[in-house]
Amino acid sequence: MNCGSLSFSGHAVRRMFERGLSRQDVAAAIRDGEVIADYPDDRPYPSCLLLGFVDNRPVHVVVAQDQAQACCIVVTAYIPDSALWADGFRKRRS
Repeated sequence: MNCGSLSFSGHAVRRMFERGLSRQDVAAAIRDGEVIADYPDDRPYPSCLLLGFVDNRPVHVVVAQDQAQACCIVVTAYIPDSALWADGFRKRRS
């Protein structure tokens, strides 16, 4: 994902702290990760769910993209639970 600048919501910062994820971890997941779900109708900006790996740990990041300002906003980030995710953490189990 191409982000000119990156900011973090208060929710994201709290959750990252609780989950032991640094800003660098999340930035790496965004830079090197793959989009596994799109949310084009999210407001105020469309967002997506990315899957990245940091030190061989899977990381999911929800990122909103403000294309007019060329910036991304991290909404939340977490370590996905293998009991809830299949296909290499790419699809939610039914």
